[in-house]
Amino acid sequence: MHASIPTIRLLSCAVAALLAGPANVLHAAEEAPALEELSVTATREARPTRDVPQAISVISSERIEDAKMVNVKDALQGTPGVLVDSKNGGYDARLIVRGAGLKAPYGIHEIMVLRDGVPMTDPDSFTRLDFIDTQDIERIEIAKGPGNLYSTGSAGGAIHIISRSVFDERPDSVRVGAGNFGAENLHLRASTKLAESQALALTFSRRIQDNDWRVWNRFDTTQLGVKHGAAIGADATLETEVSYSEADLQLPGSMSAAQFSTFERTGEQTATQDPWKHSGRYSKIWFFNTKYEKEAGAITWKPRFYYTQWTHYHPVTGLINETEDWVQTYGTDLEGHYRHALGGRPATLVAGITVREDIADDSRKYQYRDVQIAGGRIVATFSDEKGALASVTSSRNTLTGVFVQESITLSDRWLIDAGMRIDRSRFRIEENEITQFNYASGTYTAGAGESTIRRDYTLPAPKLGVSYRLSETTSLFAVVAEARQVPSESEITSNPALDAARSRNYEIGVKARAERYAYDVSAYLNPVKDEIITVRQPDGQSVYLNAGETDKRGLEASGALRLPRGFELGAAYAYSRYRYEEFTEPVRVGFATTNVDRSGNYLPYIPKHQYSVFTAWRHASGFRARIEANTWGEYYVDNANSETYEGYDWVTNLLLGYETGAHVVALNVDNVFDEHYAMEVKKDTSGKLSYYAASPRSYLLTYRYNF
Repeated sequence: MHASIPTIRLLSCAVAALLAGPANVLHAAEEAPALEELSVTATREARPTRDVPQAISVISSERIEDAKMVNVKDALQGTPGVLVDSKNGGYDARLIVRGAGLKAPYGIHEIMVLRDGVPMTDPDSFTRLDFIDTQDIERIEIAKGPGNLYSTGSAGGAIHIISRSVFDERPDSVRVGAGNFGAENLHLRASTKLAESQALALTFSRRIQDNDWRVWNRFDTTQLGVKHGAAIGADATLETEVSYSEADLQLPGSMSAAQFSTFERTGEQTATQDPWKHSGRYSKIWFFNTKYEKEAGAITWKPRFYYTQWTHYHPVTGLINETEDWVQTYGTDLEGHYRHALGGRPATLVAGITVREDIADDSRKYQYRDVQIAGGRIVATFSDEKGALASVTSSRNTLTGVFVQESITLSDRWLIDAGMRIDRSRFRIEENEITQFNYASGTYTAGAGESTIRRDYTLPAPKLGVSYRLSETTSLFAVVAEARQVPSESEITSNPALDAARSRNYEIGVKARAERYAYDVSAYLNPVKDEIITVRQPDGQSVYLNAGETDKRGLEASGALRLPRGFELGAAYAYSRYRYEEFTEPVRVGFATTNVDRSGNYLPYIPKHQYSVFTAWRHASGFRARIEANTWGEYYVDNANSETYEGYDWVTNLLLGYETGAHVVALNVDNVFDEHYAMEVKKDTSGKLSYYAASPRSYLLTYRYNF
């Protein structure tokens, strides 16, 4: 669905009204902006966020330092348009950017996640966070919406995690921490210069959380990484990294309404309503990447190569997944930047090709060995031990793409980004299904036998963005961008007829960066055709299908103000109105399925209103503090819009820290007032409610020694 001209004018008037207020009042003469951040995520070149014609949020190194960083949630929460929470409190995160990622039952879908320019996301747009060391993060950039040059087959934008460079000459450190619920944290970074032009850095992290406020909720991970960097002459560098991770994660089940009521009173979850009481993921991962950068006159070459191999034991609903062989993902980005002139004005051409492949041979699924059966149905598991072999699958997903973007400076005020990337995604899946878990009968039945799925998707992603500098501190921007969202392999296996969703974004906004203040305001229309929707059938079954059309509209605003004596105030707000324009939901009753029209309903789990406020203080004596509060408004719990959940109000987190010389002590307290609420509530088509508890009050006391 195309945005109408009257609607776009309405959005323009809204932003103009916002400009007429704070912008004109604050436009006094300023020194060079001090609250500015550089971004490389939207354009693949370093540029002040004020001049990027797209909604960009940057989580600074100062903010990262104030967070305990056990999970990416610790850094991302409070970002307008970004919904993030964790069921376990370990590495897992439920991450949604402007509605993208909503369909993911676990992991991250529809959002490109990168680390130092290297994709963490598989070619099918699925991201695991188990091998990202959250203790080794310098800053995080969030580029919202489709059309991003980095985002291959992902409509939600990109999350770019930037780690500490091997060439960073700041002091190394060792950090130890302990907290309630059995939390332990250890991190070490040690580096050295091998020669005048070479550097080596070692990182080690160990994190443990018993999370004994809830059953089946333990998490622990061990990560070891080595980075090497070499300066080759005066105009080239070569950086290489190798890491190994082991991550064990128990995934707690949901609660019924009665069980959740008990949790609200006591802050403890002693049982789950789900039959599958031993879900989890236990993984081992090797990760390698190398990147070369060389300036040759007007051209800068930036080729990258990356390789990941992983294996896991993954009990989930109905079946246990196990990879007999290592799953391998490898790829390369061959990228170049050409600095030139157009009409006598400076311009930059960024272009390159992408080749990536994911290979999984002999992946197996097993029945649960130890189950309780009542009335012919499986009603509980007693362990996560595997039983009889259910299926064997081999798959290959190949992605090839080209990208190009011209950035043109028309004058001292006007800048245009015109870009396009086109990717081709090819799925080849061969399966021998011996048995299956039948959701209708609640037990294991005969499988479908041998099958082959072959699907190809072409994924164009054009973008046109314009930035206009009103003054030394303030810029306007407008952008029109589009992307195709590729289905994940598990979704295609569930429904081979799935089409790639088409997401188109129309957005206007204003950004200001001054010495003592910064703010961002943007309004967007985001119609989506063939959006991939999750339908939650009874007994835990998720069915994936394309909705006809979805209409997403939103307004986002954030700002920060620096005050005397080291104080800083900030706030953020997001309004999200996401509705199905055309959508028919299949509802299963027993063995029969009826299609029910949901057109006009709101998407579940997305609150209309999201708020965040914070106050931070840093003193020359070494003391620092930060207090923030987040609100997640009311939302519908199903596609039928039959019921709402109230969300949560002003859940508060606190940091108290002190630094003297080489010593740093910090206390992080999350959920200070010990609110007992659900981080997610959902209802299946039979009317069954599932509550997933958020963590009660937790604290982590950390000591860091810099050397």
